Amino acid sequence: MVDEPTNGAPRGPERGDRPERPERPERGPGGRGGRFQRRRICAFCADKIERIDYKDVGMLRRFLSDQAQIESRRRTGTCARHQRRLTTAIKRARHLALLPYTAEHIRRSNL
Repeated sequence: MVDEPTNGAPRGPERGDRPERPERPERGPGGRGGRFQRRRICAFCADKIERIDYKDVGMLRRFLSDQAQIESRRRTGTCARHQRRLTTAIKRARHLALLPYTAEHIRRSNL
């Protein structure tokens, strides 16, 4: 085994010689950071809606972003079953030209 040459430079701290971390104050429930929010409940489950109608454009627009993209479950709080049905309804409404595929400002600029 070859020893490392010592040129007079101090060696770094050993693994067990780490300084103690300062204690952090509690940040909320469970000590989590500030990004934790209460979990959203599915709007369709809360209202006991089984069928999502593709003709109800006002309701479907709530689940589209300003870029006309379908919002994620994480953002809207819908459950997996209703997110699948919502996606199908939005796609049907787009196919029948009830909802846009793209945002309006993008359509205007690409004449």
